[in-house]
Amino acid sequence: MRISRLYTPDTLNTGQTLELKDDNAHYVRTVLRLKQEQSLILFNGLGGEFACVINEVSRKRVVVSIDEVIDRTVESPLHITLGLGISRGDRMDWAVQKAVELGVNDITPLITERCVVKFKADKKQQRLQHWKNIVQHATEQSGRTLLPKTHSINHLENWVTGQQHLKIFLDPYAEQSLHDLKPKELKVTLLSGPEGGFSEKERELAISAGFIPVRMGKRILRTETASLAALSAVQMLWGDFL
Repeated sequence: MRISRLYTPDTLNTGQTLELKDDNAHYVRTVLRLKQEQSLILFNGLGGEFACVINEVSRKRVVVSIDEVIDRTVESPLHITLGLGISRGDRMDWAVQKAVELGVNDITPLITERCVVKFKADKKQQRLQHWKNIVQHATEQSGRTLLPKTHSINHLENWVTGQQHLKIFLDPYAEQSLHDLKPKELKVTLLSGPEGGFSEKERELAISAGFIPVRMGKRILRTETASLAALSAVQMLWGDFL
C-alpha cells in the first residue's frame, strides 16, 4: 500500500515526537483519514525522508513519532534555474507545477514588458505564496526530497544580470539549438517568456547579460509549453532522462 508523504518545514530527527501544524494535521485527519498506528512519511526539503507512525489523531491535534530516516533521492545531476515570465492564471500554475516534476531547482517569476498580469502591491506576496504552495504540493506528489526554491517576483532586467553558468533564453527565431551547447559543472539557467514573448529590448538585455537565444524546433510554442519542453530537453541531454 502506498504511504502518503507530506512536506513540513520542521527539523526532523529519528526518535522525535512531532505535532503536525494546522494544514498538515487537517490533511491527515480529514483528507487522508489516517488513524493511530498508521504510517506516514515526512520530509523537510533538505534531503532524505522520515518514516513516521501516527501516535494520536483528534480534532485538536495530530501527533507522530519519527522512527527512521530513509536515505533516498530522485534528484537529477543537472541543476536547473528557471526564470519564468508570468502568464495568466492556470497557465502559470501549470508551468510551475510541471517544472517541479521535471526537476527544476530554482524558480523566479518574472515581470516582463508583455506580461498581461498586473499586480497590486498587496497582491504580489499573496500570488507568490500561491506559487510556493504549488511547488510544495508538486514536490510531495513527485517524490522529490529537495524542495525547489521559489524566489520573489522580479523584473526581467534585474534578474538576467545576476545569473551564472550556461544561460539560455527560449527564442522561436533563434538559429542555435540545445544540441549546439553543453553546460559546465552540470548547471544551466533557462529564461522563458510570457504570452507574446520577449520584446526586442528584452532580447537585447538578455543577450548582453550572456544569455544565448535557442530555438525549440521550428514551431512557435505557447508559453506554458515552451518552458516544459526546454526542461525535458535539457534533462534528456544532460540530466537523468536517459
